[in-house]
Amino acid sequence: MSKTELAAARLQVAVDIGKRAGALARDYFDRRDALQIETKRHVTDLVSEADRNVETLIREALSAAFPDDAQLGEEHGMSSGTSGFTWVIDPIDGTAPYLNGLPGWCVSIGGCDAHGPALGVIYAPVLDELFVCARGQGATLNGQPMGVATGDLRSGLLGIGANDRVAAERVGTMLAELMQAGSSWVRYGSGALMLAWVAAGRLVGYAEPRMSAWDCMAAYALILEAGGRVLPFPDGDGLVRPAPVMGAGPGSYDELNAICRFGTSADW
Repeated sequence: MSKTELAAARLQVAVDIGKRAGALARDYFDRRDALQIETKRHVTDLVSEADRNVETLIREALSAAFPDDAQLGEEHGMSSGTSGFTWVIDPIDGTAPYLNGLPGWCVSIGGCDAHGPALGVIYAPVLDELFVCARGQGATLNGQPMGVATGDLRSGLLGIGANDRVAAERVGTMLAELMQAGSSWVRYGSGALMLAWVAAGRLVGYAEPRMSAWDCMAAYALILEAGGRVLPFPDGDGLVRPAPVMGAGPGSYDELNAICRFGTSADW
């Protein structure tokens, strides 16, 4: 199989698996009152049997199709591979809204190689929206081409994420500075979905001081293919550790980067 054929096969398989995983997650969602729920790092960092079982479905299907590829998932960690390609999986991004009956959650399946994000499939079952891309092929939403917003920070809504990995006071300062710059920011339950909305032009950008690769890899590929810019995520051993995440259209990226200062360790 040529590199082009392999890339096409990976994308088609990822789309098929994403839909299957979304159907399983939706089935659990419709009977979520019966789910077994556990707390991870803190009381708002939750996991359920749905997260684990959906990830198992994804990993087993990917292993069957591409046994030489590595996999990194939120619930089951890293498995090694020999192909140089790594699947990055979040079975249900937005577990908190998921468990509370809100529609803002998704299945995220990304892939990366030595050149960075290579493909992305994000499926939001309740919203019935499927975001798909592969390197060099553009990005689509339900089969229609999509592109990032071209305006500046004041031309639309900015997505924001935050968690307990950074000091609340520093996040507050960042939000204050964004407001002083005239930005209107919003926070939704799923970082992966908000990043996908950047690719679709619904948000002018998204920023989060610390995020895991499985939350952003698929959406990073989408943003790049939709004409946007992203803050590179660490590769190698850094892939398994949280890092600053930012994606935006070309008209807002530089200003957002200057305000957030994610690259300045003294600030974060």
